[in-house]
Amino acid sequence: MDCRVPRIESGVFATLETQMRSLMLLPALLSTAAAGQPAPTLNAQSAQAIIAGCAAHSSARQQSHAIVVVDTGGHIVAALRMDGNGTGIFDFARAKAEAAAAWGFSTVQMLENSRGTPGFADAPHVVIVPGGLPVFSADGKTRIGAVGVSGEAPAEDAACAEAGIVAAKLRSSRAN
Repeated sequence: MDCRVPRIESGVFATLETQMRSLMLLPALLSTAAAGQPAPTLNAQSAQAIIAGCAAHSSARQQSHAIVVVDTGGHIVAALRMDGNGTGIFDFARAKAEAAAAWGFSTVQMLENSRGTPGFADAPHVVIVPGGLPVFSADGKTRIGAVGVSGEAPAEDAACAEAGIVAAKLRSSRAN
């Protein structure tokens, strides 16, 4: 017994199937054509530049930080635990980076949002201690990752993160 479903090769059904396949490919074709060039990403060279800029900022102040740079998915691209910091400090820097990557805004903003939004501080990937910043492309149009810094006072952690982003010629906020 033949259980195969007959296929209509011409007519309305074939045309409809062809149109459906074309529609499914349309978003990919549009995004590629509209961009004209690949979207900016956080590569290892940029991540290392963030680390170097933050470490230089820290050393100039005789401070010691743990610095973690992640992509938009929260995956580590580069990291450094400067002398004098334990693994807990590193883990906290990573949590700050992952939070900024997940939400797309700084951990300072998370702190501010937690004050006005009951329960926000308990949401997944929220860290309400300064030191986590998103990283945007040089033109400020594309979010490409995040950096988290820990080891000193929270304001110093945030300043170090900002110094690293600036040193890499990137931005910590979206362009207006």
